[in-house]
Amino acid sequence: MRKYEDTYRHKGLRKKLIDILKEKGITDNTVLEAINNIPRHFFLDSAFDEIAYEDRAFPISDGQTISQPYTVAYQTQLLQVKPNDKILEIGTGSIYQASVLAEMGAKVFTIERQKNLFEKTKQFIFKSKYPNLKFFYGDGFEGLPTYAPFDKVIITAAAPFVPPKLIEQLKPGGKMIIPVDEGEHQRMLRLTKNEDGSFSEEAFQNFSFVPMLAGRNG
Repeated sequence: MRKYEDTYRHKGLRKKLIDILKEKGITDNTVLEAINNIPRHFFLDSAFDEIAYEDRAFPISDGQTISQPYTVAYQTQLLQVKPNDKILEIGTGSIYQASVLAEMGAKVFTIERQKNLFEKTKQFIFKSKYPNLKFFYGDGFEGLPTYAPFDKVIITAAAPFVPPKLIEQLKPGGKMIIPVDEGEHQRMLRLTKNEDGSFSEEAFQNFSFVPMLAGRNG
């Protein structure tokens, strides 16, 4: 049985990571504080314990990755999270991004299409700490119409296009952070939904994500 320990050494490595994120331009202190509060090594295999706080992505199961901390911080900063925001996340993966949002006081509804990864959420170590974090097995392109509308939507995979059903499930004035484009790199977009159901678009840096796929993989 794995031991989950957050030592002074781990906390020191997190502080160094926060310094790196600041140097790279992350300025939202609530984002930095959330990342500093969460033991990233808990979300990785114990073999990665020594390198868990390097600013890079690592493989998890089912061909997926835990995102680079800078990517998590960047997307979260763009999302402009407020306490009690109702947020839909597409792509639960390691649960690290969802935990950052929950740590910031958001109500998080997260969807995973990989059955194996979804099953692992039942053993999630922080389930009691984050009762505001709800897990779903499903197709990210479909969203969660039963729980809509959402204040914010965040997609943690490379979308080939902006999924229309996710725009529908966003409140007027709500924001979506989504990496869009097929190929090696994606444009990070922030979409704001207008009252008439259309959306305005802001483009930011390029990133590289695993592809967002339709359907469920069970």
